[in-house]
Amino acid sequence: MIETGFKSNKGIKRKNNEDACFVLPEEQVYVIADGVGGNNAGELASRAAVSSVVKYVKEKPIAKADSDKALNKYFKKCIDRANKKIIEMASQEPEREGMATTLVVCHIRGSKAYFVNVGDSRAYINRQGKIFQVTEDHTYINSLLKLGVITPEEAKDHKQGHMITRALGAEDETEADFYETDIEDNDVIVLCTDGLYGEMDDERISRLISENEKMTDLANKMIIEANRLGGNDNITVVCLKYVKGGKDE
Repeated sequence: MIETGFKSNKGIKRKNNEDACFVLPEEQVYVIADGVGGNNAGELASRAAVSSVVKYVKEKPIAKADSDKALNKYFKKCIDRANKKIIEMASQEPEREGMATTLVVCHIRGSKAYFVNVGDSRAYINRQGKIFQVTEDHTYINSLLKLGVITPEEAKDHKQGHMITRALGAEDETEADFYETDIEDNDVIVLCTDGLYGEMDDERISRLISENEKMTDLANKMIIEANRLGGNDNITVVCLKYVKGGKDE
């Protein structure tokens, strides 16, 4: 069984919410996007990405992708279609030039979770009080960290901290990362935009998870806490608790 909670908020400092999310409980597919671009183009991009993924899943039953390899191929086609949609929309109006969006998708099947991401929206798994990040940020800062050019401490206040290196709509062809992992009873999966983890570290996120049994409560508390700590960006979270057994097994 999967218990679900989700919430999106524009934060304190932003006028518009350029994040988007959607849950498909029957298909066990969960989606988050964080748009970029002026003149509300970021908002259009994130919503277009999410709606494209949802439409694809509705049209092409995900259950037919019956292996890890088949799921990887399934999501590659899904992401490609979303990317083309955003590029097409951007070409229709001059003010939409440069519109793009991050995307992270989670699919749960039995005791396995699959993740697809482009950009710096994240997926976490919290297990028995310990949290780990599943996805890798596609950012300039993360590239420098991996090369050893800067330290984690230097990365925190780097002036190019929000520069993403991959996004839907940025190029004709985009590459998404695909992950699969086993999940255990009472694992909590959190999908989020940078408006959440930009305000709090992993330890604080894990503590909120331990303090909130219900996923709807957890989603609400995460938004409240991110705003309390600054609310500098839009904040969107999808919280999923895997409980072994039940109709989803």
